Amino acid sequence: MPFQIPSIRPRTAIALVLSLLSLVLLLHPQSPISIPASSFSSSKPYVSPYSSYPPNIPERQAAGWNGTGIGRENRRRANATFVMLARNSDLYEILPAMQNMEDRFNWWAGYDWVFLNDQPFSEEFIRLTSDQASTKTQFGLIDPSEWNQPDWIDEDKATKAREQMIKENVIYGGSVPYRNMCRYNSGFFFRHPLLLQYRFYWRMEQSVKFFCDLHYDPFLVMEDEKKVYGFTLSLFEYTETIVTLWDTVKEFMTLHPEHVAKDNSMDFLSDDGGAEYNHCHFWSNFEIGDLDFWRGEAYMAFFNFLESKGGFYYERWGDAPVHSLGVGLFAPKDSIKFFSDIGYYHGPYSHCPVGDAHRVGRCSCKEEDNFDSHWFSCTNKWKKIHPGKNWFGSP
Repeated sequence: MPFQIPSIRPRTAIALVLSLLSLVLLLHPQSPISIPASSFSSSKPYVSPYSSYPPNIPERQAAGWNGTGIGRENRRRANATFVMLARNSDLYEILPAMQNMEDRFNWWAGYDWVFLNDQPFSEEFIRLTSDQASTKTQFGLIDPSEWNQPDWIDEDKATKAREQMIKENVIYGGSVPYRNMCRYNSGFFFRHPLLLQYRFYWRMEQSVKFFCDLHYDPFLVMEDEKKVYGFTLSLFEYTETIVTLWDTVKEFMTLHPEHVAKDNSMDFLSDDGGAEYNHCHFWSNFEIGDLDFWRGEAYMAFFNFLESKGGFYYERWGDAPVHSLGVGLFAPKDSIKFFSDIGYYHGPYSHCPVGDAHRVGRCSCKEEDNFDSHWFSCTNKWKKIHPGKNWFGSP
């Protein structure tokens, strides 16, 4: 009779193999199948991530995050908040952005959140955003007179402008709510009662990402260095949306030369000394700012002048160019901060810190995706008016 291998149940076979493997490891610990633990670890020597910080950062490193032993409640904090213009329908795009900010920065920094809406917030929105935040959350209703298109706007003229932009495929060209938002962000959000208690704000939006850990407090940078505006991305505005904006700005400067800062950022905004606007602006979906600057005499006079021209509705003036022109002309250029080491994404553009900043921040983005040197970016123009300056995290 030929030899037959007895049938073995699968479980019995597995148990047998494991038993034999254990016996081999016990009798021959240096056998090829015995993998030393060191094989799983890197032989690269540890280097402290804080060794590459720029000179003005270490004293603002995160208390509690890097083992200094100082808790959130005992550290110095600026009078500041996050602020988000939000709709109930945006909730599930807002929550991941909040979680990202909390995980990367606010869990140790401890700043409040303010949400503003032209409609009452739902119970679900309030509950879930409050659950996401590690700090106080506040929910404000926007005054309809500050949000809706003013009654004095010529609706026939505004309608024709929207129809023309639709034909030209201008982004948001046919949207009245988008224009309401641009106007509100340009001249009203900083006057909302919930924001009057604060000096600084960090604007947040849905679906944004923060790629890197923040080991220092940008609000304290703003306060200590007397900055009024901070940005990460800059780019060109769509020409079709601001046809008469620069002429209006020049008219205002002629009427009110007293508001124009001596050492301003004109060379960032214009390539010919102010004759024409080059359309460069700071992308305002990320901005850290001084609320007192917007509430100040110069900017309020500027906004009211723009408002009187109706360009938010007869064209599609955005809050990004309006803010950029306001801070670029009525504040010294050294009071504007390029946060070159903060990793940030707002589709479709990324500011991904490069070099040591990428390593220090444990950034999760591709360095080659950094938008700073892209042809549509204006960041090189900003660098050009600050010769000799090193930008930690920017190529």
